[in-house]
Amino acid sequence: MAVVRLRAPLSELAGGKREHELTGATVLDVLRRLEQENPAIAGWILDERATIRQHINVFVNGERGREETILAADDRIHILPSISGG
Repeated sequence: MAVVRLRAPLSELAGGKREHELTGATVLDVLRRLEQENPAIAGWILDERATIRQHINVFVNGERGREETILAADDRIHILPSISGG
């Protein structure tokens, strides 16, 4: 199972849980599973076309990941919302 690590505020939408062990062949599969298990997070990471939103950064083992990125069972996925302000 891949380990998905969420940062605030996404972890707060997932009931305060920062790490999730999820199965899936691709990043998209894992993100859909994350939404199924945590309905409050639906729409915050993936848009209505099932693409990663512009303000969300996904990294697989430290490298930028996209929806079609293939996953291995021991991969670590970090999901980080962009930070803005001034």
